[in-house]
Amino acid sequence: MPDYEIENLLYEQGFRAVCGVDEAGRGPLCGPVVAAAVILAPGTEIPGLNDSKKLTAKKREALFDVICEKALAFGIAQGSVEEINALNILEADLLAMRRAIASLHTQNDEPYPADFALIDGNIDRDFPIPAKAVVKGDSLSMSISAASVLAKVTRDRMCDELDRTYPQYGIAKHKGYGTKDHMDALRKYGPSPIHRTKFIRFLNEPAEKSNE
Repeated sequence: MPDYEIENLLYEQGFRAVCGVDEAGRGPLCGPVVAAAVILAPGTEIPGLNDSKKLTAKKREALFDVICEKALAFGIAQGSVEEINALNILEADLLAMRRAIASLHTQNDEPYPADFALIDGNIDRDFPIPAKAVVKGDSLSMSISAASVLAKVTRDRMCDELDRTYPQYGIAKHKGYGTKDHMDALRKYGPSPIHRTKFIRFLNEPAEKSNE
């Protein structure tokens, strides 16, 4: 279960506002990638908080408001489909994370900058403040875990909106991932403006090969 061990070590070193950062949506075939940053006061209790992938959708939704209420600050941002297509998913992901850090604010919408960032994963380059990558950080750090929930819930809500615009793909059900139903719909209807060009190259493959 996540705790405040990593954050506390940084506060002991003199940092004053440590944020956890995580993303959602690197793997899907469509839609933006979403990142969130969260600053929690050490010791803040959020019962049930864990890596978002280990929680049900209902539990994540319930935790979303609790996190926003209890956090000293939070920020949510995205890397657009256009940016994913023009750059690549990693660079768009990092861009979304930087934007989330830059947008940290209180519940009253007042800016609340961080001075250190804990980044889920193994890449911590080119951030505007000192940063440390934490592999499986969403299972170790409370602030990263909180960020993972905000990012996942936000992206799932976006997928529900995209489903209303492009109902033929079933996005609300699979959240953009490459399920058989999603890929079959892409073959039938072709890609939409929200699909990531580098992620749907299978459409150019012979049908028998893509079905292997």
